[in-house]
Amino acid sequence: MNFLAHIYLSGNSKQIKIGNFIADAVKGKNYTNYVTTIQEGIFLHRKIDSFTDTHTIVKVSKRRLHPRYKHYDGVIIDILYDHFLAKNWASYCQTPLEEYAQEFYKLLESNYNILPEKIQYFLPYMIKGDWLYNYSTLEGIEKVLIGMDKRTKNKSQIYLAIEDLKLHYIAFDNDFTTFFNDLQQFCLEELKTINT
Repeated sequence: MNFLAHIYLSGNSKQIKIGNFIADAVKGKNYTNYVTTIQEGIFLHRKIDSFTDTHTIVKVSKRRLHPRYKHYDGVIIDILYDHFLAKNWASYCQTPLEEYAQEFYKLLESNYNILPEKIQYFLPYMIKGDWLYNYSTLEGIEKVLIGMDKRTKNKSQIYLAIEDLKLHYIAFDNDFTTFFNDLQQFCLEELKTINT
């Protein structure tokens, strides 16, 4: 899953949200540099990634992309699934996505000093481009895919995945909905163990 899903699946704890959001930039045992609740967010992120990578529905989604993108199929699915979460946001959260995104940006800005350097670097771009809200549009997802392609020095051809999204839109939407129901249940159980 990509940024929006990881944040949403963190529940209401601001510290867990931060940990879940920064987790990819926290390597190995560097999580020990953070307070316990942020560590719990980092661990939750890793569990979400493991759950996602082994889920049958996610494998079905990846198979549609694999012949064209090989090992980048998982990266693309993470982005496409965030699109469907954003597009269907009102089904999952009472707070409008635009408001939810702005609140999260403010949370990151107020905790800027504890963010990993990598996150500090791209945070202004994230806020200026309103990434979380713009996941809800095809234009926004296309920009993300183009940006990802540039980071692979155009080796991945990820930017072409907007074509695959349009071609298999209903199938990907259905995959996401089925999978995300399972993932939400998984995360609710994980959050219960954290909060007890």
